[in-house]
Amino acid sequence: MNYFKKTLKYAGCILLIFVLFIGLITDSYAKTSLVEIEKNEKGGYTLYVDQTPFLTKGVIYNPTPIGKGPKHDFFSRRPKPWMNIDGKLMAEMGLNAVRIYSPGEDLDTVKEFIADLYQNYGIYTTISDWLGLWDQPRANYADPTFRKKTKERILNIVKALKDEKGVLMWILGNENNYTFSGKIGFWTSPEIEKIDKIYKKQQKRAEIYYSFIDELAEEIKKIDPNHPVALGNGESSFLDIAAENCENIDALAIIIYRGKTFGNTFENIRKTFDKPIILSEFGSDSYDAYRKKEDQDIQSEFILAQWKKVYSNTTVGGNETGNVLGGFVFEWTDEWWKFNEGFPDDWSKHNPEAGWSNGSYYYDIRAKHNLNMNEEWFGIISLYKQKEDGLCERVPKKIYYNLKEYFQKIEERRVLPAKK
Repeated sequence: MNYFKKTLKYAGCILLIFVLFIGLITDSYAKTSLVEIEKNEKGGYTLYVDQTPFLTKGVIYNPTPIGKGPKHDFFSRRPKPWMNIDGKLMAEMGLNAVRIYSPGEDLDTVKEFIADLYQNYGIYTTISDWLGLWDQPRANYADPTFRKKTKERILNIVKALKDEKGVLMWILGNENNYTFSGKIGFWTSPEIEKIDKIYKKQQKRAEIYYSFIDELAEEIKKIDPNHPVALGNGESSFLDIAAENCENIDALAIIIYRGKTFGNTFENIRKTFDKPIILSEFGSDSYDAYRKKEDQDIQSEFILAQWKKVYSNTTVGGNETGNVLGGFVFEWTDEWWKFNEGFPDDWSKHNPEAGWSNGSYYYDIRAKHNLNMNEEWFGIISLYKQKEDGLCERVPKKIYYNLKEYFQKIEERRVLPAKK
């Protein structure tokens, strides 16, 4: 009888330990990652994910199939392109993060997407939002009603997704600072229109917009203290005004296309807006607009040079004053709709026409009218015909393999230890 009681006692203890162990695993798995940014005594910044230094080796992810356009909702696509092929290719390449431009309205499918990438491939997701820039009616950051609706929508997104283990950070806006001059998405108010000088009007728009960004960031942090909030900005314009109005912003997410390197951009930003920098969009297309043919060699040469410049400005790369946290190459796959956005019949053609000019990409600047930036050819993965499962065939370009090799090398020489 004593033996039987002892056996039951031991069995009960083992069962209790097992339950507690499973509970700990479940709790650890369910708990969101803690993502922090720390500044060292020499002015350098480091991104930490669960106490471990994290170099963001990311890519923009917007896998639009051949024949589909800008409103394609890839999150609800079945079969899932990120599970069937993309996630595996990313992990093999050494990528550890993707950036999405907008989560859309069906947040359950976005939550599923984040979990799929993290659980299966260890890839984190950075969540951005246009803040109404391309919506109708047009965004007006001086309009209290628009600000209220936008804030409610953004906070609902944060509430829905913040506890996913695979969330890396939030980015507010993209190139919204271009609206200050009316280059895109012009907006105004009676207060702004009372100002005589054009540049003063632009400055006032900047103050209004960046104060709204700060307001959003403050509210996001009340809901989610575990992930940084970044200001999305096109290039470095108006950052002096952002510095005066964005107290609650943790990082600058900058879109930058300056050819092979970024010059002294990072140091100049430190003097104006001393926040850690993550390159939210950079890269090079794979089409030579002057010679009118694909050129994967030049794309690889440019993006590899860009990445080396990024790495040399990180603390993870050994630069104690580095203020860069990594970046997101534009983009994962080519998008065949971009040249003729409003003409669906053309979305099944890979157009060789360029849409804009940039002299920093000097190799084909002699193209007609100096139009040398081919929006449909920025992918590091080429798309081909659809397969039986409905997904487009993926063929990695040269830069895919060169970055894979480069990422392996820099991982082998990491210098920063984990936190104790």
